[in-house]
Amino acid sequence: MYESLLMMFLAAGFIGAAAVVVGALLGPKRAGPDKLAAYESGLPATGTARERFPVHFYLVAMLFILFDVEAAFFFPLAVKFGMAPQFLFAQAIIFVAILAVGYIYVIRKGVLDWK
Repeated sequence: MYESLLMMFLAAGFIGAAAVVVGALLGPKRAGPDKLAAYESGLPATGTARERFPVHFYLVAMLFILFDVEAAFFFPLAVKFGMAPQFLFAQAIIFVAILAVGYIYVIRKGVLDWK
């Protein structure tokens, strides 16, 4: 029953290990200053990596992840919707209401205001 799944994992592991081994055997071995330099969009790196960023960048990124993951929770609900439509609809409404409360909180805190 699980033989095909085992074969898939074995094949994926073999391909991954083979890629690492072939890269180590055939890849170049010389490291110079150009190869060891930081590379960013084809331009030489300027400044340090210790710059300060406004907290808005992080908060918006976390909000994006939260709402993106929230969308993923609707797929299992949609798949099983035919089994108990009233119960699952009520669950979806409660879930969206909780998210709306969080979204209103974020708006009132001014997280999405770019000054």
